[in-house]
Amino acid sequence: MRLNTKVTRIDVEKKAVHIGEKESLPFDYLVFATGAKALLPPIPGVGEEGCFTLKNLVDGRNLKAYLKEKNCRSALIVGAGFIALEMAEAFVTLGLKTTLVHRGELPASRWDGDLAKVMLAELTAQGVDFLPRRHVLGVEKRGKSLVLVMEEGEIAGDLVLFALGVKPAVELAKEAGIRLGVSGAVAVNFHQETNVAGIYAVGDCSETFHRVSRRWVNMPLGDVANKQGRLLGRHLSGEAAYFPGVVGAQSFKLFKLEAAATGIDEKEALSVGFDPVSTLIWGNAIGSAMPGLTQVALKLIADKGSGMLLGCQAVGQKGAVSRVNVVSAALWRQATVDDLAFLDLAYAPPFGAAWDPLHIAAQNLMKLL
Repeated sequence: MRLNTKVTRIDVEKKAVHIGEKESLPFDYLVFATGAKALLPPIPGVGEEGCFTLKNLVDGRNLKAYLKEKNCRSALIVGAGFIALEMAEAFVTLGLKTTLVHRGELPASRWDGDLAKVMLAELTAQGVDFLPRRHVLGVEKRGKSLVLVMEEGEIAGDLVLFALGVKPAVELAKEAGIRLGVSGAVAVNFHQETNVAGIYAVGDCSETFHRVSRRWVNMPLGDVANKQGRLLGRHLSGEAAYFPGVVGAQSFKLFKLEAAATGIDEKEALSVGFDPVSTLIWGNAIGSAMPGLTQVALKLIADKGSGMLLGCQAVGQKGAVSRVNVVSAALWRQATVDDLAFLDLAYAPPFGAAWDPLHIAAQNLMKLL
């Protein structure tokens, strides 16, 4: 294992990894596991002390040390995806006045607007300021504060966190002649092999097959990377192993809420040739007679022509993730709305109703097919 070592070049023809100017390491097989990089906007001031991204353990430690050293009292977050929202909760828990600055109308763009409004209400209830439709022009250091300069005005804080997503780290692969896919990540087959025999890619830097859209996509999530890595280890040890792809399952926690989604939404469904229909319901997360009754918002999407399930989104204090996981399993097996409408679930009032929100949503959707 070579730590603190920078690879400068890959020689595909000679099968060698170059380290620095003179040293090189030969290989029989090569695996790119270079991960992803946090996105930063092309604006002045993003390199100022107190501006952060959060992609790895070192980033987290640096941010934590800065909070303590500077005795921070306020935080500005640029972005409103799930990392931004999770960090908003973390900052509030630490006692910081927290503001989310977002170019869109609502947080969590993957979720339907009505579900995103539930998340926005939770942010507001927890004291987070949400500033929509803001266009950040730069960051300026003024005394001890950092100022976000926007087209719509200015706002000051003790630190700025940019949480705008990630891009695959593929510079080395690209320079070596490894083919990139439409997503910008390394193109691979079901064995994680690139266009060059004996060279592979796994994790955030690689593409994976989406079993619903039938497209190769970049899915930079930890569970996907873990599975790809294990598959490749089995494949290189001689097993006839392949990675079967993903259905796009994702979840996060926002204060008292669970949020989860799987599959594809209507916009993506249209782009790949489906005729999507959807329904959105609020259902009881547990039996109606049980103490602590809460509701879960659930959106279900299907193809009108075939009745095939395409996706699901859910938000609630209880039961959002578990129900989306059920739909993920259904998507994995290309199940239909009819299949879900009468699916046998483990019923007991502390965990759900005899007619689960999934059943109700599916039966509503059957009327639209």
